[in-house]
Amino acid sequence: MVDAAKKILVLYAHPSQERSEINKPLFRATQQQEHVTAVDLYAEYPTFRINIDKEQQRLRDHDVIVFMFPLYWYSTPAILKEWQDLVLEYNFAYGANGNALEGKTFLCAISAGGSETAYQANGYNHFTLRELLHPLEQTASLTGMTYLAPFALFCARSAFDENRVHSHIEDWLRILSALSNNTLDIALGKSLEKLNENLNILIRD
Repeated sequence: MVDAAKKILVLYAHPSQERSEINKPLFRATQQQEHVTAVDLYAEYPTFRINIDKEQQRLRDHDVIVFMFPLYWYSTPAILKEWQDLVLEYNFAYGANGNALEGKTFLCAISAGGSETAYQANGYNHFTLRELLHPLEQTASLTGMTYLAPFALFCARSAFDENRVHSHIEDWLRILSALSNNTLDIALGKSLEKLNENLNILIRD
């Protein structure tokens, strides 16, 4: 018996899409994938009036939850924080009766302007990207989700000129397909600094 494909929810947040050379094409490619629901939060909620019931139902209906965003001041863009504050309610996402997210998989697809060497203990930003994402990792833990390492692109400002965008998108589509088909090594994905490393090992044929 073949396992049913896992359904993936991608929540995209970019407050300045007209200047996006990475996240916008990444999101557009994501929208075309089977078994993926891709939501542009800024387009759907331009006044930040988030429909909590709608968003909670989306979470219930999907197996994998993805936050896709550019790293802004070491955190998520504002609407994604607002989404978390409103949607992940007590007795829905956590608390005595809050088990709606248990067993789901969570990860972030992120672009960062700095180099990877800047995101080290002895680098300009003093912390690794994974360390800076600890609040989201703890959110996953509190809500019973499996947290995977981020899928990340560093030096995002130069990626287009350096012809790195296409390969980045292709790698992302491979990950989406593996997540849907249950061919991604979850244990390895949990342990990495970023999912981009060793895709041929991370994804089982």
